[in-house]
Amino acid sequence: MPLNLPILLTWLRIVAIPLFIAVYYLPDAWLTLAERNLTATLIFMAAGFTDWADGYLARKLNQTSAFGAFLDPVADKLMVAAALIMLVQLDRADAVVAAIIIGREITISALREWMAKIGAARNVAVSMLGKIKTAAQMAAIPLLLYAAPLAGYDTLLAGEWLIWLAALLTLWSMGYYLRMAWPEIVRQGGS
Repeated sequence: MPLNLPILLTWLRIVAIPLFIAVYYLPDAWLTLAERNLTATLIFMAAGFTDWADGYLARKLNQTSAFGAFLDPVADKLMVAAALIMLVQLDRADAVVAAIIIGREITISALREWMAKIGAARNVAVSMLGKIKTAAQMAAIPLLLYAAPLAGYDTLLAGEWLIWLAALLTLWSMGYYLRMAWPEIVRQGGS
């Protein structure tokens, strides 16, 4: 396993997950709910920054690797799943939304792995629709975590709208990827 700065940033994102969750389990005397929300939001946003930074540095420093390409999306999906589960527990996101988003991530990850195994990975390469879905999701989660007015805006309401938009885009993008993979699924199914 190679160890370089981009991979270290990815590992830090994974290590941040228990810290992110632990914030909500600290004794009440340590942090108020507002402080917990702010701390969790900052951890999630820092993780999002490391996601950008590890990719940028891997390309800039010419430190791309197969392991890094594998670990990066795993770290992203783990952090998003942890945040969604925590938001459901805090009653700030619907379990249906969490199930849609997490289920899609598992389905598409498995589909990409299978397509790579049969040499057809380009059929399910990341699309613009997937990027828009991710942007809506990554904007919604911090708003839902923060859950307090910010500069006169109701972050909770904005986050709720965005997370439902992300869920709809999630279903749409899953349909898109499955449609792109369908010819291979049919071809391999007949073998």
